[in-house]
Amino acid sequence: MSAASDKPSAFAPFRQRTFAILWTAALVANIGTWFRDVANGWTMTELAPDPAMVALVQAATTLPVFLFSLPAGALADLVDRRRLLLGIQVFLAATSVSLALAATLGLMTPWLLLGLVFAGGLATAFMGPAWQSIVPEIVPREVLRPAIALNSLGVNIARAIGPALGGLIVATSGAALAYWIDAGSYLLILAALIWWKRPNATTGLPPEKLGPAMATGLRYVSASPDMRRTLFRAGMFFVFASAYWALLPLIARQTLNGGAGLYGILLTSIGAGAVLGALVLPRLSGAVSSGQIVFAGTLATAGAMLVLAAIRDPLAASAALFVAGAAWISVLTSVNVAAQTVLPNWVRARGLAIYIMVFFGSMTLGSLLWGQVAAEFGIPAALMVASSAGALAGLAALRVKLPTGDAKLMPSMHWPEPALAGEPDGDRGPVMIEITYRVKAENRAAFLVALKAFSRERRRDGGYRWQVFEDAEDPERVVETFLVPSWLDHLRQHQRVTQEDADLQAKVRSYHEGPELPRVRHLLAVTGLPDGVDALKLGGKAD
Repeated sequence: MSAASDKPSAFAPFRQRTFAILWTAALVANIGTWFRDVANGWTMTELAPDPAMVALVQAATTLPVFLFSLPAGALADLVDRRRLLLGIQVFLAATSVSLALAATLGLMTPWLLLGLVFAGGLATAFMGPAWQSIVPEIVPREVLRPAIALNSLGVNIARAIGPALGGLIVATSGAALAYWIDAGSYLLILAALIWWKRPNATTGLPPEKLGPAMATGLRYVSASPDMRRTLFRAGMFFVFASAYWALLPLIARQTLNGGAGLYGILLTSIGAGAVLGALVLPRLSGAVSSGQIVFAGTLATAGAMLVLAAIRDPLAASAALFVAGAAWISVLTSVNVAAQTVLPNWVRARGLAIYIMVFFGSMTLGSLLWGQVAAEFGIPAALMVASSAGALAGLAALRVKLPTGDAKLMPSMHWPEPALAGEPDGDRGPVMIEITYRVKAENRAAFLVALKAFSRERRRDGGYRWQVFEDAEDPERVVETFLVPSWLDHLRQHQRVTQEDADLQAKVRSYHEGPELPRVRHLLAVTGLPDGVDALKLGGKAD
């Protein structure tokens, strides 16, 4: 059988019942969200048609996601994700009801609208990491890539349907009805989440606290070259591509002299292009790299913005936005798959939260920037500058390769349980881990290279102050040390080591000489010392 026939179908995840039900419910909710977003953008053009105020609608949507995604990701790694998602959907429904009441009763003001948009963005901040991190729980790993692509496809099917219907409803019946429909769209996803019986996952250890869990997520990403490359490529695209998203209501109203119906059609063009892009993208897998897809999508987006800056014809604008939609989904799916596939499950929500922070932070920064440029120099000038700068940034980012996502991230559980005289308190620390190797002189250089590569695992999973020493009396005796904050943190390290890490460690150990494995010692910080006694000198020889 050929390798191509072994590749799972783009629609294989739908064979998983839980995925199919949650995907369908999310599609309905996303269509309702587009009703709300169209109503938000158009309502602001009626209340305050200044470009900076209209761009603030986009910023109010994305800013809370940037600010709160990290605590949201930590929370999603610490609590039951299903219950968290249920609470978020209830909050979103309440926000939409508030928008509907304000519009129905004639109480809407620009700042009330921005406040409620911010509230919806806040809920989105907490939903994003939790929702994305459940995907590996409900599909097998071999269909994870198509499942992520199908999630993106669902979002863009909603984008293809929602804006056109939302624009029609706003144009014919007003924003209030669009808000009421959005509020009702949450009923199906609430029912689906109630139906889903998520298995209880336990590590046997107490859960982390929120603050340290956030720090752990940041530390993991900072020590993961694959995640750093993914975040860089994402930021270099979205900060410039945000220009046409932020200015689209004004492009429809002022540049093209249209109404809410045209605004919905333009959004639909983006969604239709994105649907086509999502269907074509799996066919490109293996033929071109993810980095090449991102670069091509960047150039296509820059070209689409140049067309929007130059033309005044709605049909040509729709065609340009169709291309922009296909480019958007190609880039978004490529970087999203890269982020999903380089994160192990224990830190997945936190890592995705940081990815979402970069995504929405770039969108927020871009929305504010391009709104101000448009207010000062006009919409066409803003689009032209964003197009040129985005193309140059995409060209510069080509040197940073997107990861392929082939790492083996399942827990290896190959570290043996520490031999202890007694079980220490979990919060006792810091703890020094000391590993002693015996390495021949001719293998020293290769050993240190392998050890340096493995040190990323130590730091990434909670270690700090990593160092290497050699015995002055016996140079073939090499000692690796690092600290962890507490005994409980070290036990978590045991559970976080992946099969990829095990391979790196095996290479380090291949240089060790001797009949036994390298010696590992665990040194606990001494507590309760008398005043004036230095813990570092305790038991040592006075100078």
